[in-house]
Amino acid sequence: MHRDAVDRDVVNRDAVNRDAVNGAEFPALPGAVGPAHFRAILGRFATGVVAVTAIDPETGDPRGLAANSFTSVSLDPPLVAFCVAHTSTSWPLLRAAPTLCVNVLAEDQREVCAQLAARGGDKFAGLAWQRSPGGSPVLDGALAWIDCVLEAEHPAGDHMIIVARVLGLDKHEDGGPLVFFRGGYGRFQP
Repeated sequence: MHRDAVDRDVVNRDAVNRDAVNGAEFPALPGAVGPAHFRAILGRFATGVVAVTAIDPETGDPRGLAANSFTSVSLDPPLVAFCVAHTSTSWPLLRAAPTLCVNVLAEDQREVCAQLAARGGDKFAGLAWQRSPGGSPVLDGALAWIDCVLEAEHPAGDHMIIVARVLGLDKHEDGGPLVFFRGGYGRFQP
């Protein structure tokens, strides 16, 4: 790299941007972070895929959505989190339920994931499931289930960060996880 380019890079990194919502200062990096580039780079981080399910308290129908932004948050108290787009039509139905169930999807559940990720329609058409101890759907074939209740919601950009308190959890089936990587689904090969 040419010496002038290095100097410009140092100058740009030393510049301070004070446009953050919370007033924090952060270095101004060269070039804008566009959505396509952001997605392409973050897509290099492999994630598992979960289905968040519940029973609609008004209709008694099963409801669900797919998410790959799932993580454990705390051991004491036991908390998990996932993110949902502000545009989600499924989350308002799920959040009204008294309990939620996070289903860890298996490598052969791509179609289940696609069905739960689709907009509209009966997302549970043709899906086999049973009730968890908390009363929410546990999908047949899921690797594990986590019963929880809504603890908190935090707005973050174009998504909501959902924090849920774990009430109970267990393994359901054996097998490998469904993995999301670079915009596609696959399997984990140790």
